[in-house]
Amino acid sequence: MKSIMKSLHRGIYAERLRHLVDLLVEVVRPGDRILDVGCGNGTLLDALVRDPRCPKGVMPKGVERVTRGGEPIPVVAYTGGRLPFDDASFDVVTIADVLHHEPDDEALLRECLRVARRVVVVKDHAREGPLAQSRISLMDWAANAPYGVPCLYRYHSLHEWRALCARVHAPIVKLISPMRLYPRGWEFLFGGRLQIVVVLDAAAAREE
Repeated sequence: MKSIMKSLHRGIYAERLRHLVDLLVEVVRPGDRILDVGCGNGTLLDALVRDPRCPKGVMPKGVERVTRGGEPIPVVAYTGGRLPFDDASFDVVTIADVLHHEPDDEALLRECLRVARRVVVVKDHAREGPLAQSRISLMDWAANAPYGVPCLYRYHSLHEWRALCARVHAPIVKLISPMRLYPRGWEFLFGGRLQIVVVLDAAAAREE
């Protein structure tokens, strides 16, 4: 059963990866240092720097609680709490589908803003639309159960996302929802209003 779920997820993940790279190439600038928080096997930033549209000299790094070895980008181990980097160490920080797994998502978002010089790009889920909680929970379980990743099944509405950003004093540069992320059939069930990207102004957050 787990092998079947992994096989299905690989195809879905490839489409998701392509759309996330499309978003990031619009954010990064030449020579940027970019950090992926909760980077997994590092494929997102590896795909970004390999994309011909990516500006020259972009320097990727990942941080992950359990480093797997053999990642295509440099990855630093992280044990929780404070990220192991100085303030404004990176021009861009991205955190994709990680915050809804974090017991204290506000604290981790504050850490992302602390180590970012320019922007933080958050990709996550939005509890919007019919049966949203059930649909996201099913998607979350199917994507993470094969890898033994625990799920909290806690997701924010758009209103709650805006409130969270306000609490960390981070102005929203761009909010994208609904958004296309998956192949057509899967998109109908799990895409659209259930997906959100928020780009936050880290420089303004530091001034608060």
